[in-house]
Amino acid sequence: MRVLAACSLGGAGHLGPLRPFLDAAGKAGHDTMVIAPPSMAAMVEATGHRFWSGGEPDESEVAPIREQLPVVDPVEATVLGNRDLFGRLAAQAMLPFMAEAVDQWRPDLILRDPCEYSSAAVADATDTRVVQVAISLAEVEWGSIAVAAPALEELRPGLSDVVLSTPYWTRFPAVLDPSPFSTTVRTREPTSRSARPLPQWWGDDDRRLVYVTFGTVLAHMRSAGAAFTVMLDAVGGLDARVLLTVGPAFDPTQLGSVPSHVHVEQWVDQVDVFAQADAVVCHGGSGTTPGALAAGVPIVAVPMFADQFVNAERVVSAAAGIAVVPAAGAEGRRQPLTPDLAARIRVALDEVLATDSFRLGAQTVADAMVATPTPAEILDLVHLGL
Repeated sequence: MRVLAACSLGGAGHLGPLRPFLDAAGKAGHDTMVIAPPSMAAMVEATGHRFWSGGEPDESEVAPIREQLPVVDPVEATVLGNRDLFGRLAAQAMLPFMAEAVDQWRPDLILRDPCEYSSAAVADATDTRVVQVAISLAEVEWGSIAVAAPALEELRPGLSDVVLSTPYWTRFPAVLDPSPFSTTVRTREPTSRSARPLPQWWGDDDRRLVYVTFGTVLAHMRSAGAAFTVMLDAVGGLDARVLLTVGPAFDPTQLGSVPSHVHVEQWVDQVDVFAQADAVVCHGGSGTTPGALAAGVPIVAVPMFADQFVNAERVVSAAAGIAVVPAAGAEGRRQPLTPDLAARIRVALDEVLATDSFRLGAQTVADAMVATPTPAEILDLVHLGL
């Protein structure tokens, strides 16, 4: 079986959910390929799967949209991200490369990042079997399709209805994520390897470990430095070890000196961190959030844009953490992280570390995730049905 994974802009958060299925397919002896924007070549190749270079819009088109996402009101942000960026710019840039890949490589199955719409159009035109592998919560992605619909109809008439009826595979358990997709398959959050010990960044210090990350997208934004400064202030006097990751696009030297108990890296494999972390402070992104919960690690969520606000709400509803939501500005416009948030984040983090119920809530979610089939088991069923 040939398995083609289609990934759009978005970096590790978009590639990550596809990888367990790619790894399982490769281990079972199937051929695998990832088609993604050229800027993701190194990231894809590091997974060990072959890379097919797709297309991406010019940075001059992407940057103005990306900079608005954390500050405009939620409705406008949804339109900018789902319709203008992913539905139109990214999909149209990828379309000819996707058509070529499917024509030449002839995949038996396409695994779609739900934000990568050209694969849906080409799969529909060529009658290729396709599933969408969730990045976010099902209701968020269902709503995103409706927002993107005008751009999808430009790509291929009727495409929005096709996407809504496409089988939906998700690593979010039903306790967090009731799904409107008629064919929803739930899988666990697996790892392709065992966790490795972290380097001895703190020497003999064996205090609790707090992992702080805002993913990889924020690093491309002008507000990144200010956000990381807020986080350093929040954990400055914490009686714990702190690992802060800032993303490959951000130079850590911009932060200046950091407290001795804080170690800064651009990127660390989260499998290794989650195995040792006592708490995670994050933006509520759909890569970090399920990964932490799958490991039974409680969260302090500080959402800034996209689906992060809904993810943060679900963390709270599962009693698996606390949300610290920045106040809205004039006319509902979102605001970047401001210095006054540091104290609120610190209070939330102290509470999460001191209260066993948050870890128990996270472990309850982890148990629900473990009860679902593995990616390998799901792919076996697909292969038998081909």
